Amino acid sequence: MRSKLYFFSVKHVATLIACAALLGANEASLAQKNTVSESQNTKAKSATGSKKTDNKPSTANKAKPAPEAVNSGALKSHVVYVQDLANNNVLLSKNDDEVRPIASVTKLMTAIIVVDAKQSMSEMIEVTQEDVDKLKHSRSRLPVGTKLTRGDMLHLALMSSENRAASALARYYPGGTSALVQAMNAKAQQLGMRQSRFVEPTGLSSANVSTPRDLVKMMQAAMQRPAIQEFTTDDQQEIRTAGKTATVFRNTNSLVTKADWDIKVSKTGFINEAGQCLVMIARINNRDTAIVLLDAIGRGTRVADAIRIRQLMQRQELAAL
Repeated sequence: MRSKLYFFSVKHVATLIACAALLGANEASLAQKNTVSESQNTKAKSATGSKKTDNKPSTANKAKPAPEAVNSGALKSHVVYVQDLANNNVLLSKNDDEVRPIASVTKLMTAIIVVDAKQSMSEMIEVTQEDVDKLKHSRSRLPVGTKLTRGDMLHLALMSSENRAASALARYYPGGTSALVQAMNAKAQQLGMRQSRFVEPTGLSSANVSTPRDLVKMMQAAMQRPAIQEFTTDDQQEIRTAGKTATVFRNTNSLVTKADWDIKVSKTGFINEAGQCLVMIARINNRDTAIVLLDAIGRGTRVADAIRIRQLMQRQELAAL
């Protein structure tokens, strides 16, 4: 009896063990399925989270501050004006609504009138005592008695800003200096330079005034005259007067000597009332660009500002205002 019970117990125990094993296998299978499901849910949530993150604006694509707010402070000239002449968009401006003295920038208008008069450029013109600066007492490398062609006088007036050359050109204009000044003001009105006024041809008077926008119009007119374009961008010229050794005159805008600058027309100026001035049209990023810099502290400042403006344009940090 005991042996049968023992045998039965062993079978019973084996059956129980088999059942337990089967239950364990089922539980393991369910656990594995749950683990896979949880993993899939985690991936789905992660993917959903990634999509939400992708919809957020990237810090790399944040809009830059307005160019004028960033760049104006880096320029030291009191008046700054930059205009894209291809579409007339103003790229940069500072104090551009001021009517200010323009010093020898005046000579661009003097040259326009002289060229348009179509007088012979080979006619000899003499510097006289009338051409000596009695207003500012500025120096000149053209002594009284110097005789040069009208073409040479125009060249020196524009390239080296020779006041006596500009004065002589005005005296030899039909009707004299007063007629030339009258023609300068008439041309200014014709060009739409409503806030400009000229009282003499050299720029020595602080009563010769204009605005940046008006000066751009004057430069555009000057650029249409090949002689003015050539003379304002020439780096130097050797002038020989009768009985004297040759004298080398250089451009007052040092940027014309730089091979990486493509300047179409240029003029500098200075009197105390106007400060250091530089205006020019240069080819930047394959576009003609007008740059007006007035009332800078020194020559180096106006040149540094022009270089800075070109750098900003090349890096495309200037946009239309």
